[in-house]
Amino acid sequence: MQQLNIVLVEPEIAGNTGNISRTCAATGARLHLIKPLGFELDDKRMKRAGLDYWHLLDITVYENLDEFFAKNNGPYYYFSTKAPYIHSEVAYPDGAYLVFGKETKGLPEDLIMQNLDTAVRLPMLDDDTARSLNLSNAVAVAAYEVLRQWGYPSLRTGGKFK
Repeated sequence: MQQLNIVLVEPEIAGNTGNISRTCAATGARLHLIKPLGFELDDKRMKRAGLDYWHLLDITVYENLDEFFAKNNGPYYYFSTKAPYIHSEVAYPDGAYLVFGKETKGLPEDLIMQNLDTAVRLPMLDDDTARSLNLSNAVAVAAYEVLRQWGYPSLRTGGKFK
């Protein structure tokens, strides 16, 4: 089975992380959280956003980026409004790590600059007042693009009526 990894670097908003947790649980993606977090993992806003999906979530928390990189091998794809490549023009391999920064600042610019060959963006309006998408929306768009490319492995692709 193919494995998708979602990485949040220093997420700040409990509700966003809760929504992303739910996306990960519903798609089978692994969630990696890198401290510091702007909330506690038992925050009620985060838990409420995840509803009853918590038992489906595979989550790992790291003290910092160094620990994360020491324990994971990539390949890494860095999502940023500053990135040169469009997310849907990249072919994501099995085991891909989609890396997202904190809500207020995104990923550190030096991290993006050191990895420009795997830095990707979601296209948006060409207007500087449209700064970025909500983090949980960006993660969902990116995750589903990867899963689409992979043919939605292990996901139910047909609906059921009662």
